[in-house]
Amino acid sequence: MRKSILPKLTVVATVLALALTGCSGKSSNTAATVASTQASESAETTAAESTAAEAKTVEVTDIHGTVTVPVNPKNVVALDNRTFETLSDWGIKLAAVPKGVMPADSPYVADSEVQDIGNHSEPNLEIIAAADPELVIVGQRFASYYEDIKKLVPNAAVVDLSFQVSKEAGKPGESFVNGLKDSTITLGKIFNKNEEAEKLSADFDQAIEKAKSAYNGTDKIMSVVVSGGDIGFSAPLSGRVWGPLYEVFGWTSALEVSGATSDHQGDDISVEAIAQSNPDWIFVLDRDAAISSTKDAVPAQDVINNSPALQNTTAITEGHVVYAPNDTYTNESIQTFIELFDNLASSLTK
Repeated sequence: MRKSILPKLTVVATVLALALTGCSGKSSNTAATVASTQASESAETTAAESTAAEAKTVEVTDIHGTVTVPVNPKNVVALDNRTFETLSDWGIKLAAVPKGVMPADSPYVADSEVQDIGNHSEPNLEIIAAADPELVIVGQRFASYYEDIKKLVPNAAVVDLSFQVSKEAGKPGESFVNGLKDSTITLGKIFNKNEEAEKLSADFDQAIEKAKSAYNGTDKIMSVVVSGGDIGFSAPLSGRVWGPLYEVFGWTSALEVSGATSDHQGDDISVEAIAQSNPDWIFVLDRDAAISSTKDAVPAQDVINNSPALQNTTAITEGHVVYAPNDTYTNESIQTFIELFDNLASSLTK
């Protein structure tokens, strides 16, 4: 008797149906996975593209507020003496600078392709407009031209890195330290030199701590500016170089003068008054050494050494005289102050 094959066919059909269903399910799941992956990758690409687009500009804060600046801008004009050495060390090309108030050995001064807008007394601002800059860095001597420059180059980012370091700041020492560090970090953001800027800031902090630790807290300090063969008094908390450092390092001033100012040549007091204060240390800024036009100027060291009134002071007899780097008056960069503070630390430690 023949056995029926229907049950077997039914079983086979069922197995095939299940297999097809399984394949269909796997295919559906695979398609869903691929679609999900593609969507995720597309979203990541869009986010990356968005980040790349955002990286073309950076927001920085200056004395006037928040400014949107192109990263690695073209045709840069720099007018702030605190920035030239940093920009030069980083290899930043500049279109125009005020060569008359810059160190003579600055690469920008020697470069004929870098336009000279003149000094801050009579600047040729039209050169800035002709340069068609994406960025103008204003500060210090040129701060008063901020609005004029903005009108001249309305399409450029104008950043004012000025900060107050005289007693009007309230805490000139704190303002000096934070201002110089913040300016350096800002430049790092603009020119994509963040690591370099952070290192400079760290080196600056370290130099401050070394110089602060080297001071014994009691020695009397006399800070002066030598200009045109004359010795001017650089008062505590006044002026751009020595003034704020009294607060930074806790120096004791050898002399208090009523109505002291931040005059760039120091206040006019007699050498005899300086001698009578008998300072333990004399810190000297040679203004003429930084100005390339004063080639016949008498070096500050000669002026100090040849002053009869000072010869019996403790500072002179003990050899306690420290000179700021020669270009300090026109190069108040963070590098200049690191060098100065290292020199102070070394001298005060001896």
